[in-house]
This record gives sequence, C-alpha cells and structure tokens, in this order.
Amino acid sequence: MPTWKLTIEYKGTRYLGWQEQKQGRTVQGALRAAAEDYFGEKVDLGGSGRTDAGVHALAQVAHLRALQKRPAEPVQAALNERLPADIHVLQVEPATERFHARHSAVARQYLYQVSTRRTAFAKDYVWWVKSQLDLPRMEQCASVFVGKHDFHNFTERPNEQGSTLVMVEGLRLKSVDDLILVRLNASHFLWKMVRRIVGVLVQVGMGALPVETVSRFLAKPKAEVGQWTAPAAGLFLERVLYPGDSPSHEMLPAVPVRRINGFVSD
Repeated sequence: MPTWKLTIEYKGTRYLGWQEQKQGRTVQGALRAAAEDYFGEKVDLGGSGRTDAGVHALAQVAHLRALQKRPAEPVQAALNERLPADIHVLQVEPATERFHARHSAVARQYLYQVSTRRTAFAKDYVWWVKSQLDLPRMEQCASVFVGKHDFHNFTERPNEQGSTLVMVEGLRLKSVDDLILVRLNASHFLWKMVRRIVGVLVQVGMGALPVETVSRFLAKPKAEVGQWTAPAAGLFLERVLYPGDSPSHEMLPAVPVRRINGFVSD
C-alpha cells in the first residue's frame, strides 16, 4: 500500500490535541478529513505521539497510507489547500510500507518557552512567569531528571500509562533575551510529563522549592507535583527522531515567537 511520511507544523491553541476524539476539534481529525477528501477514500493516518490540548508542534510526524499511488508534491499541495491556516504540512516523502510514525521513532524532542516579561503578541506561545527566576538553580535541578527514572509522579493517571520508566537523554536550559528555553530529549514522554518537569523547574527557579527535594519526586511515594503543571501554551513538539537522525544542538525560540516578538532575528 502506498505510504507517505508527513512532517507537520501546527498551532495547537484551537485544538484538543493531536489525537482524534469523538467530540471536539483535533489536529489528526483535520488532517484525516483533508486526506480523505483528496483521495476520495478512507486512509490510514497515525502520528508519532499525542500532544495535549493547546500544545503546538514544529515538526510532528505522521504516516499516511492510501490505495492510490500519487507523487509526494501533489499530495502535500492538496492537503495544504484543504487544511485550516493553523495546520501546515511542511513535507511529504514517500516511505516504505513498514514505516510507522510512532513505532519507527527512536526519540522525541520537546521545547518549552518561559517568558520573563509580559508580552502582548506571544502569549499563545509562552508561559509568562512574573517572579524572577534563578537560571543556575534551574540548571542544577535539570540534572536531576537526566537518566532513567520512574516518572510516576509526573504523569496524569499513571496506572493507565503502562510503564512509567523513561530514559531522559538530555534536559538543557538557555536564556535568550526575555525567554528561558527548556529542551527535553527522551525516547518517549508520558502524558503531561514535560509540563510537570517544567513546572518543578520554575518552582526551583523562584526559590519556592529547594533543589535537594526534587529527587524525592522521582521516588515511588506519591508527590503532588501536578499542582505545578506548566500551561500548554509554551510547549512545542520540536522534533521526532528516526534511525540515523541526530539531536539538534542549536537552541532557538520557536519560529512564531522569533517572528512576532523580535526575541531572535531570523
């Protein structure tokens, strides 16, 4: 069956996340409707993973299978003609029938943007934290999360998540003008895991939590870290990595913020 690899960017503000639901607007639902209108048939469409309501993507990956064989460029053009303005297919590539956006992936990379000032234009893409943040303390805290840990306390309804063991390959912070950028690399992520890690980092940066106590949250006893879950607006699925891909090293704000608020020039 003809198979294509799709790379998609979207603004998640209006959507209940990537995954289709019985009620409510989703990114996968909009993409499926566009694909089925173009091909005139039911298609197989799957993503590399879920993103929560309000979360954005710079490069979500999906596989698309249909009975009809068509060149990649016309498929991309046809999908974009049918999609709303806040979803855009960046690239369509032919793929083998064995390619699966989720199962073939080896790692995911997320970017979170904390703004240190009030912004009139970028509020859909950042979390404005009013308190002053101590970046060195946050970096010290970030090192606690790197490695293989049980993130039972960092996900919603952990008993429904299967294994809560996750290998975090990297967690970096960088100050760029009025932003603190947080990048996480891992094999996979649990529901709300990134936002809860960022929430704890901010609590440490504010001085509300001692760095020394954070390691306790990775222990099995229940810890109420959900109260510090960071808002969805600042979170972007930045990259999905497949065999042969290398993680990104340069760390820049997401494109929407660079363009509309002048944090970093293009």
